[in-house]
Amino acid sequence: MTKQSRVPVENARTSLVDQLLSTNIIDKHQENKRLFRRRLIFGGLVLTSFAALTTIMVLTLFLGGFALSKVVMLLAFLVTLPWLIIGFWHAVIGLTLMRFSSNSTAQVYAGTPLGTLDLKKPLQNKQTALLSCVRNEDSPEVAAKLEAMLQDLDRLEKLNGFALYILSDSNDSEHIRQEMREFSLLRARWQNRIEVFYRRREKNTGFKAGNVEDFCRNWGARHEYAVTLDADSFLSAESLCHLVSKMNANPRLGILQTLVLGLSTSSFFTRVFQWGMRLGMRSYTLGAAWWQGSSGPYWGHNAIFRIKPFTQFCMLEPLPGNDALSGPILSHDQVEAAMMADAGYEVRVWPVEGGSYEENPPHLIEFIRRDLRWCHGNLQYFKLLREPGFKLLGRIQLGLAILMFAGSPAWLVFIAMAILTASVSAPETVAFDPFYGTILIVVIMSMVFAPKLATLAHILSVRSERREYGGFFSVSVSAFFELVYSMLLAPVMAIAHSIFIAQLFAGRKTQWGGQERQPHGILFLLAAEKFWPQTLFGLCGVIWMMDYTFADTWLLLPVILGPLLTIPFAMITSKPVLGMYFKHSGLWALPEEKKTPLELQGLNKEQRRVELELAKANRAAATR
Repeated sequence: MTKQSRVPVENARTSLVDQLLSTNIIDKHQENKRLFRRRLIFGGLVLTSFAALTTIMVLTLFLGGFALSKVVMLLAFLVTLPWLIIGFWHAVIGLTLMRFSSNSTAQVYAGTPLGTLDLKKPLQNKQTALLSCVRNEDSPEVAAKLEAMLQDLDRLEKLNGFALYILSDSNDSEHIRQEMREFSLLRARWQNRIEVFYRRREKNTGFKAGNVEDFCRNWGARHEYAVTLDADSFLSAESLCHLVSKMNANPRLGILQTLVLGLSTSSFFTRVFQWGMRLGMRSYTLGAAWWQGSSGPYWGHNAIFRIKPFTQFCMLEPLPGNDALSGPILSHDQVEAAMMADAGYEVRVWPVEGGSYEENPPHLIEFIRRDLRWCHGNLQYFKLLREPGFKLLGRIQLGLAILMFAGSPAWLVFIAMAILTASVSAPETVAFDPFYGTILIVVIMSMVFAPKLATLAHILSVRSERREYGGFFSVSVSAFFELVYSMLLAPVMAIAHSIFIAQLFAGRKTQWGGQERQPHGILFLLAAEKFWPQTLFGLCGVIWMMDYTFADTWLLLPVILGPLLTIPFAMITSKPVLGMYFKHSGLWALPEEKKTPLELQGLNKEQRRVELELAKANRAAATR
């Protein structure tokens, strides 16, 4: 049993948390013991919280009398609890590490070879393949990102360590012609400096997972590692070299996932959403990595994997049957992570911000489309839970992925039963105990926003970070309105999830297509067509509220207002002009907007070039 390398620290100060949470030199056996203790602590916190909240809910519901509707409420409440509690404790652990550890990242890697980046050290020739997976995408935009990535690698003189593969599953003739033109130009520009391959499959077997599988089986033997990229992915050269360095340092590391940040955008909807997501993801990911350790997440892009074990252990078979949950596994990433971990390899997340980016959906319609694809894929895990070969933690992670979306209809059932119970209760009886109910509401709301509040508290308490996000006032105002934004959006998403799940179990299947990525306004007719169910829900809620006093119904105001305002909300937040206004106002500011990193300067330059060429082509077409 070999000793592992010493864990580096950012400075000489060793805090109490460092001493408690890490050791200097540790072997695999000791690492497993430490990870087991962490999981025991985390499991105890989750189960204790689950029992406590269940008890408070029972007291809230049944002190005023028994009713069958209350039993349904309790069951629905229990479905929503796991994600809520886990997110809360991830936030608490993440904040603890951020505030009281001299190097929070090293704590989640204690005992694991980290790898030190030496940019002067040459990379092995063509050791790593960059896999850009596309399907009916905006090829000039994809090519711009790839061009900027290659330029950044060239700047660091690291091109020799990589090869670029553009793996197309496009089936639209115009997109195919555009791909062939753009990627041929890209290959010509980089000829003799880096290998650039373009391959299009005629049969899209297995969707994206099948696309990557096809690469692994046909070209995987040429490389040791592969970095998965979506069409909207962008990684800096330094991040790519970091990933390779960490894989080289730890031969048991099968998948290493980066923490992905949203790129600056002119979409108001995306700007607010990804600012809040950035707050929530930092503490959440750090807390999760602390106890998950070597059985962490894989999100399917902006990550590196070891090709040989991935090919040997992570190839996915279609799910049997003819129902909506059968066929290719859509949310393949979590399954691949579980299979890699089951094979004895480590799957880890590198919870460091910077260098790894993506674009988020530009408006509410596309945001919901993406979420419903994930919903469909996660619900397919129902079939996988019965399959042999998964470890306990892998099964737990698959089960939690199901509950991520099953919680939406559960919340709606809970609200519906609460309204029913309050409506049919006799005037002289108390439907719900107000004392325990108030305690429950305060606790639940605190837990819902805990991941965002944890990172917010850290940012506000650190001067350098506070300045990066625009200062105390800007951060505080941005956070307040983002929380309001999230509260209005949550019931809209819950209704969309619930309708989709009902349709799914009724036999509806989703289609695999391209994605809209460019900001543009949504017209009224389209918004009305997409969001009439939410609007109807809101109208019914308003009618119901009219029979009661505001004091009796104010808690349900966000649940009703959000759906009621969905159509104007979708239209207004989709307008690029509004996004550009707030981008210049300093609200929801990102550190990359205050000080643009070199790699993003290169990306911005390439994107401006594409915009100018498109404008020139449009002018030429208009004069014909």
